Amino acid sequence: MIDVAVQAPDALAGRLGDVVRYVCAELGIDRASVGLMVVGPAQMAAINGAHRAKPEPTDVLSFPVDGPEVLEGWPDDGPEPELGDIVICPEAASDPLETLTVHGMLHLVGYDHETDSGQMLALQDELVDRYAGGLGS
Repeated sequence: MIDVAVQAPDALAGRLGDVVRYVCAELGIDRASVGLMVVGPAQMAAINGAHRAKPEPTDVLSFPVDGPEVLEGWPDDGPEPELGDIVICPEAASDPLETLTVHGMLHLVGYDHETDSGQMLALQDELVDRYAGGLGS
């Protein structure tokens, strides 16, 4: 089971939770917990400043906990893996919130577009396209 705790306006909460569950299913993750929070620019600037020393709002931040080990065979008899938290600021975003949710999820499981050769963003585009095409609903 994928447990998603979403702090967002009701109109967004269900939709973004569904995106998290979709990405988990596509990555073969069948049990995990994820936190997702939608915040305003001031709160995002504070979070970004505290964690990245960049005190301005950004579109999405991810805070991994259990990391890519969940993709490599998390023990069945262990506790539910905690992937981590995603924080999204719609006012700082140029991409749709679903795309930012996919982006954040990929960071939670170990992908990093700043160090790979384009694999993360290619997978992100593939997942977003399939989700938008109705496979995620």
